[in-house]
Amino acid sequence: MRIRTFLVVVFCLTRFNPAQEPVQEAVGSYPELVQIFNEIRALDLAGMSDLSENAFNERTEKVTALRERYGAIVPKGWPKEEQIDHQLVHSTLYRVLFEHAVSRPWRRDPGFYVDRLARIPFAEIPARGESFERLRKELESVPKIVEWGRANLIEVGEELAKLARRNLVQADGVGHGHPYRETPPAGVVGWFEDLRERVEEKQPELLELVDSALESTKGFRDWLEENAAEMTGPAGVGLRGYNRYLNNVLLMPFNAQEVLTIGNRELEDSLAALALARERNRGLPELAPASSEEEYKERIRAADRHIREFIRSKEILTIPDFVGEFGNNVPWTVRPGGRNFWEQVQYRDPRPDHVHAVIPGHRFDALIHSRDERPIRGKFSDSGRVEGWGFYLEEMMLRMGLLDDLPRTRELFYIFQAARAIRNRVELGLQTDRITVEQGVRDMVENIPWMDEDVARVDCEIYLKRPGYGSSYLMGKVQIEELLATEQKRLGDEFKLKDFHDRFLRSGWIPVSMIRWEMTDFTDQLDTLYRRRYTPNGTER
Repeated sequence: MRIRTFLVVVFCLTRFNPAQEPVQEAVGSYPELVQIFNEIRALDLAGMSDLSENAFNERTEKVTALRERYGAIVPKGWPKEEQIDHQLVHSTLYRVLFEHAVSRPWRRDPGFYVDRLARIPFAEIPARGESFERLRKELESVPKIVEWGRANLIEVGEELAKLARRNLVQADGVGHGHPYRETPPAGVVGWFEDLRERVEEKQPELLELVDSALESTKGFRDWLEENAAEMTGPAGVGLRGYNRYLNNVLLMPFNAQEVLTIGNRELEDSLAALALARERNRGLPELAPASSEEEYKERIRAADRHIREFIRSKEILTIPDFVGEFGNNVPWTVRPGGRNFWEQVQYRDPRPDHVHAVIPGHRFDALIHSRDERPIRGKFSDSGRVEGWGFYLEEMMLRMGLLDDLPRTRELFYIFQAARAIRNRVELGLQTDRITVEQGVRDMVENIPWMDEDVARVDCEIYLKRPGYGSSYLMGKVQIEELLATEQKRLGDEFKLKDFHDRFLRSGWIPVSMIRWEMTDFTDQLDTLYRRRYTPNGTER
């Protein structure tokens, strides 16, 4: 009954469109909108310490009340910036509604609980002061987390269960954010065993808590294995759910078929460009991976200097005085089984990921965003804007001539483009349960040079758990390119690339459809979103 109620609530929210209602004056105030936004953010799943059924029922009641308060606000006549913020609150609210009506990770995904356990044993030992207290509380929480998981998981998706069982007993092979071990521990259970060894040697007063956490984690592993035959539900959110998520959370004016068509076309284009580049570069020396950590670091330093100077000389965007040096996004790692996909590219030339993830990509972008004090935009983060910007930069910098003297590095950029593009069809296949994770992995490995099973599997897990995230790289890039073309046509000879990028960055981490409205006054994409919100698709799945 409660799920049916939320389906109705979600459907009603999609129909709410203040811009099309015959209201003569505004209702509510911007400060009220900010208050609602902050209350919605306080319901974030990551911040929940109580995962009991009662806690989720209370969350249901809170979000239902917030939906009513939001629905009562009509921003007619508000400044455009505040009307955009009204749409951002719609996105934030719908995300929570979607969690209750469709994705329901606490009921469908054992990984929801495994992920909460996974980083606890990364703690440094001995732990002191606040670190000790935090670790103690985290260890004490493990048996309860497992207990909640066993009670709540009543409609488990089969592919989600497989991933959770694997992550408990096998290393993911990538180790992003993991402490380095020459031989990585065997999954979450292995990391708790690793923690036990370190605690026994350096901080034995924690040994009893670690043993309890380890036994609970093993018990969860055993319970998932014993009940695997019953965990056969769908893992994705379904076609209608995927479309609703695109339009209402990501505020993207696309549907699943468009995502698939654009993705396949981009994949073919990238692989064709790679083939032509290799023909053109025939006879040139191949790029060899760095042979040492120091050589790799020097390549990073050289790439950073090159990129910054290129940005300045071509007047691509403003680098404020407060922007200093950044680290790198792919650390030097010696793997017994050889380099993974990211390392195969980056150790040859760091430029592809440096542009995407360092400067002028994610780290630069994040520093600019960290100074945004606007009450809603400064706290909002959209994957299409963030990842779309990173991907857009790769292709923009290539077209602007960054690699004119580095023909072999151009090949690496095309490989990155292909890796972004294939995510569209893999993500959509997973979200509609048309393919398994292993089939998605095979598709990526067979079509992307140097792609390895571990990186592909980690990526597939992300795409399955976060609708629209995998495709947001390409679809965000497509929207930015469309916006650039629109602005060049609108401004003519007055168009300046540097001004365009600076204005774009000042808009914040909001959906590109909203940036388009803000920069151009064009509401075409907003109109598309409204039409699709009104489409009666029936139930969510």
